[in-house]
Amino acid sequence: MNIIKILLPAVLIFLLDYYAFQAIKTVSGGWSQVTRNIVYSIYWLVPILAVGMMAAGAYGYLEGLNKTTYTFLRSFLTIAYVAKIPMVALLLVDDLRRLFLFGQANFSETTEYSKGRSEFLANTGIILGALPFVTLIYGIVRNRYRYKVFRETVSIANLPESLKGLKIVQISDIHSGSFDQIDPVKKAVELINKEEADLVFFTGDLVNSIASEMTNYIDVFSQIKAKKGVFSVLGNHDYGDYHNWSSVEEKKENLDTLKGIHRQMGWDLLLNENRILEMNEEKFAIIGVENYSASAHFPKYGDLAKAYQGAENMPLKLLLSHDPSHWENQILDTDIDLTFSGHTHGMQFGIEIPGWFKWSPVKYAYKQWAGLYQTGKQYLYVNRGLGFLGYPGRVGILPEITVIELT
Repeated sequence: MNIIKILLPAVLIFLLDYYAFQAIKTVSGGWSQVTRNIVYSIYWLVPILAVGMMAAGAYGYLEGLNKTTYTFLRSFLTIAYVAKIPMVALLLVDDLRRLFLFGQANFSETTEYSKGRSEFLANTGIILGALPFVTLIYGIVRNRYRYKVFRETVSIANLPESLKGLKIVQISDIHSGSFDQIDPVKKAVELINKEEADLVFFTGDLVNSIASEMTNYIDVFSQIKAKKGVFSVLGNHDYGDYHNWSSVEEKKENLDTLKGIHRQMGWDLLLNENRILEMNEEKFAIIGVENYSASAHFPKYGDLAKAYQGAENMPLKLLLSHDPSHWENQILDTDIDLTFSGHTHGMQFGIEIPGWFKWSPVKYAYKQWAGLYQTGKQYLYVNRGLGFLGYPGRVGILPEITVIELT
């Protein structure tokens, strides 16, 4: 049965590679035989590796493979085939062009037809394919642990004098199951503690799905310190909804374990509840909801009304809510001053020129996807995430540590 599942994808892979290979053959026509042999060998090693990994996975031979090795191999192959898309597209354009000229040559005495493939289009296809390949590989090697501190000053209407200067550090979307190194993560914790913040907020997605993904990182993140405490909420990945559990009880046990890890690290996990804190003899509220999304694709465990109870008369209300779509869906109907979210990761891909330009494909799915937003007197900050998921890197959108001061 496994051989049938492998055979069709393998045939499609080799057909795709054979078609894209025509660009390589066209461009390499003037090269020496030795150079061509080397390039051709490297080129065909990719589909062989792809099919080999697919077969090994089908028969369970990848289970013992080192996590870092597997992640890099999978990512390399994915990037290699993403890079072939523009090559294949331009080859298709060239073939359509040649088909058109061939048709003209058969019906016109004056039209000349050259059956030779366009070297210009082949070169262009290879260049366009090389750009995403090099960029995405760079994003893995250079950027996945390249933490950036983003700073914002937020002006809260009628903020009590004694709360001015309140300093908050936010992190989000750790996704510890994607980490393959501990030392760079320790550096992130050092950057957080260097701020000597009054509060540290974590806005969900501690793991990809399974609580045990945190085993090697509990000691690391338990080192995070803040004068008034570390507060956290759950994200959509924390509930284990994306994992095949053997029973409902096993899934519940996983979530209970994860909640225990928050406590073990000294983080105050807010489950549709709030905490009333005091600073310079002035009280304020920290409100935390479970995951709530305006999209039908993500779960709604959050209960904002329940979390809000008891915070009505506080002069400052700070909310932790993982999914930024919650803001326009419910939060703007309240008097919550500042909401902290994550979830989008900035798609780990985009372009940012501070103070001038910010773009990512995720903006077409989320109106608020990275940075600070304001409507009336209310603010939302969307953290770009500390970790990564799926693609083990970042291009243009770096992993973030947020520092916010209130005025």
